[in-house]
Amino acid sequence: MLGILALDTAFPRITGDVGCAGTFDFPVKYAIVPGADPEEIVHRASDAALPLYVRAAHELADAGCLAIATTCGFLVRWQTELAAALPVPVLTSPLLALPLIARTLPMRRAVGVVTYSAEALTPAILDAAGAPGDTPIEGVDPSGCFARTIRCGAMTLDGPRMSLDVVDAALRLVGRRPDTSAIVLEFANMPPYRDAVAAATGLAVFDTAQVLRWFYGGIAAIGAPSRRS
Repeated sequence: MLGILALDTAFPRITGDVGCAGTFDFPVKYAIVPGADPEEIVHRASDAALPLYVRAAHELADAGCLAIATTCGFLVRWQTELAAALPVPVLTSPLLALPLIARTLPMRRAVGVVTYSAEALTPAILDAAGAPGDTPIEGVDPSGCFARTIRCGAMTLDGPRMSLDVVDAALRLVGRRPDTSAIVLEFANMPPYRDAVAAATGLAVFDTAQVLRWFYGGIAAIGAPSRRS
């Protein structure tokens, strides 16, 4: 079972979203961290909730989770702290895949990031992921449907408009950086729109759900090392 630490949000989680159990073909268990909303975690970049994340992650591990993930790519800034504090492996963000993907590309080609907030995705965040600070990034329109739904919450989800916002960001990225050969979708709510991004850009696109399937697949085969006898 994979434990997933979820932001405290107020919008529907659809299939494909890491916050929806139906996204995965293996068991998952969620823990919502109270007060850890996008405003606090992303826009304020507050570290006040780190002890709450550690506590919730320990509870998931105690409940039998073999590994821990999160629903916010910006939490890569706590990757080192969480890995040091937990008895099971933890993967905080698809941004951790940036160095690996970059190593696979032809010379002079780049891997870019489409993110929920370009302003919040600072060089320090990229550095925490092991990626260069000048990695090409592009955010969804802060006043668009995707950003407003995540930040403010919504009773219903407008999938086509959400998809359009993510695709538009990807096209802006490629238009500004034509050397981009692959894209990582930073936010855990973006996987439902991965196919649309790939079709619009003609590029390889990686998302949180894909990365977590790879991560958990390796661990589930034998169980977390700390659980083995």
